Amino acid sequence: MSATITDTRPPKKAPGTLALGLSRIGYETRLYFRSPDTLFFTFFFPFIMLAIFTAAFSASGNIGGNADGVGGVSVGAYYLPGMLAAGMLLSGVQNLAVDIAGEKSDGTLKRLGGTPLSPLSYFLGKIGQVFVTAILQATLLLLVARFVLDIALPTEPEKWATFAWVFVFGVITSAFLGIALSAVPRSGKSATAVVIPVVLVLQFISGVYLQFTALPDWMQNLASIFPLKWMAQGMRSVFLPDSFAAAEQTGSWDLVWVAAALGVWLVVGLLLSRMTFRWIRRDA
Repeated sequence: MSATITDTRPPKKAPGTLALGLSRIGYETRLYFRSPDTLFFTFFFPFIMLAIFTAAFSASGNIGGNADGVGGVSVGAYYLPGMLAAGMLLSGVQNLAVDIAGEKSDGTLKRLGGTPLSPLSYFLGKIGQVFVTAILQATLLLLVARFVLDIALPTEPEKWATFAWVFVFGVITSAFLGIALSAVPRSGKSATAVVIPVVLVLQFISGVYLQFTALPDWMQNLASIFPLKWMAQGMRSVFLPDSFAAAEQTGSWDLVWVAAALGVWLVVGLLLSRMTFRWIRRDA
């Protein structure tokens, strides 16, 4: 007579929302680095632009010096803050907007919607990937600036504290806005055509490629509505001498306004991303 063996072990619990989200960070990061076009247009693009501006304009001398060319900062040092801010925007807005739109178009999100993965876990994976890649990008950009372009970096702890909160605020805000913007393209094929022009225009009017105070007043006011202008301004306060604050729109770094603007856009991005995100398009 055979005895029946009963398994008394408790059933394994399914991974929670946080655990699923954290597990996706590595997966999303690996996918990011396996995509050549994403690497070129988001990860390495600030390096390329910094090299181009440094090579093209270095012969004209330092920026912000006197009539004899004494003082000021090198061309590379002047454009470094803007490239760091642009990297944050590209890592969050452009990367996620194009990536998520593609996943909607090819059915990836529809398949994920049938799994235990919640939208919150999905968000955590995407935002975590943006943080990882943005940190790597900023670190490499600073290393290139210091050891290749011989740009002096700040030594004051308070400067690096400002860098930290502007960077964290900017990356999170950009990530949420990227998730929200992914709802606009009608398909994955049209995503780059929709997203890249928006990101490119913002870079030109926000003091990344052009000196902000050289722009018309109406363009400066328009740029002030969007977060990239404030990210670039916050980064300039870290890497440029305090004398350059006089060239800002209000004659100061306005770090309180930088924090306030990024905080507002963070909330707006969070609300929009939650309102617009769906596993499949509503009109699909």
